[in-house]
Amino acid sequence: MKFLDEAKIYARSGDGGGGCVSFRREKFIEMGGPDGGNGGRGGSIIIETVGALNTLIDYRFQQHFKAKKGEHGKGANRSGLAANDMILKVPVGTEILAEDKETVIADMTKVGDRIILLKGGRGGMGNAHFKSSTNQSPKHAQPGEEGQEMWIWLRLKLLSDAGLLGLPNAGKSTFLAAVSRAKPKIADYPFTTLTPQLGVVYIDEKEFVLADIPGLIEGAHMGVGLGLKFLAHVERCGVLLHLVDGTLDDVAGAYHTIRTEVNEYSEKLACKVELVALNKCDALTPEEIKKKSKELKKASGKKIYTISAAAGMGIEELLRAMWKIIAESRVAT
Repeated sequence: MKFLDEAKIYARSGDGGGGCVSFRREKFIEMGGPDGGNGGRGGSIIIETVGALNTLIDYRFQQHFKAKKGEHGKGANRSGLAANDMILKVPVGTEILAEDKETVIADMTKVGDRIILLKGGRGGMGNAHFKSSTNQSPKHAQPGEEGQEMWIWLRLKLLSDAGLLGLPNAGKSTFLAAVSRAKPKIADYPFTTLTPQLGVVYIDEKEFVLADIPGLIEGAHMGVGLGLKFLAHVERCGVLLHLVDGTLDDVAGAYHTIRTEVNEYSEKLACKVELVALNKCDALTPEEIKKKSKELKKASGKKIYTISAAAGMGIEELLRAMWKIIAESRVAT
């Protein structure tokens, strides 16, 4: 199944049915009173989260959703049937935005979350409703109320406990494959990961969800490369793991490139707890590891974890540190 994390759709609730103009006409009752029934309510547009979905791909091929109209009222005081509501199913983690793509209408973060996006139009009153002592044979009825319409954006943000950051080819996919059962595409060239990948990590009988985000490059916050499109997927996580390729000549520069993009993209994301790891240490000598760790610590001001995702070196210590932060963030929320 293809991954799609953003879709623009048009939604319209159903019109209400019109009221009926009718008079009772039976044998031996020549001048019966009004008996026009009310119209039925139009169908509403409802958005609901379900656990079985993890993409918005269904909304790529169908962008227009219109609920049905309510039935018109009938004679003999029979009301029209209300139309069925139209339910749009979305993955957990979907944000609903107005057409301006900035105003958040709803944030769907749990299975079973449901909102009425657009209410169906109210049915019109039949002429029986307008009977009075001064007007005993009203010849008019209400038309049904028109439905509502709007364009909205659906934006999916993955729900993960931890997010992986790093330049392209920093080893994020290899790390995810090493610590979980996820099977991301892995190759020795930039932008191997074209869509976010999720994996469930197990450590000391605990588990958490880790998201591998496509590599960021300089200028990502302005839409360069793939980074801007996917930074939103780590906004909800409890901890960021910043992987730096230890085989690079300038590890400090690589670190600063990513931090600049994160800071420019979102203050909320920039404030997330960050762990920094020097990856691919199996390809370095002990002297090189010491030297580059020192450079990275000076650049980040944080403890540096020396690891090799490919060789499994230093992984458990890092995962335990991640879990400790994630557990604290879960308690806080």
